[in-house]
Amino acid sequence: MPLYEHVFLARQDVSPQQVEQLVEQYKALIEEQGGSVGKIENWGLRSLAYRVNKNRKAHYTLMNITAAPAAVAEMERQMRINEDVLRFMTIRVEAHEEDQSAMMQKRDRDDRRRGKDRDDRGGGGGPRGGRRGDFD
Repeated sequence: MPLYEHVFLARQDVSPQQVEQLVEQYKALIEEQGGSVGKIENWGLRSLAYRVNKNRKAHYTLMNITAAPAAVAEMERQMRINEDVLRFMTIRVEAHEEDQSAMMQKRDRDDRRRGKDRDDRGGGGGPRGGRRGDFD
């Protein structure tokens, strides 16, 4: 069976629990038609590059799917009907990535960097690293 990576964007005013329900709904649909859903990554609420149906943010979700093309087509058809789904994209791939996607790796890297910045704040604010009023 072909392998797919599927990303969909849900409206910003939908709760994370409702996004999980959408994922379960589409996962059940794929499994009913003989396919399977592997890794599911919730990328969280992120800003959009431009407004989509009056939304500035959206809940992003990635699904790795192994299914027949007809099952994926049916899932996409149901996503077009659902008002909570703003956009979706399905790409056929040769193999699924087993580790984290690039988006999750970026988030982890940003979190580590943000934490490091907070730890390094100790005494420096200026170009020399000294506090205001410290003159060597």
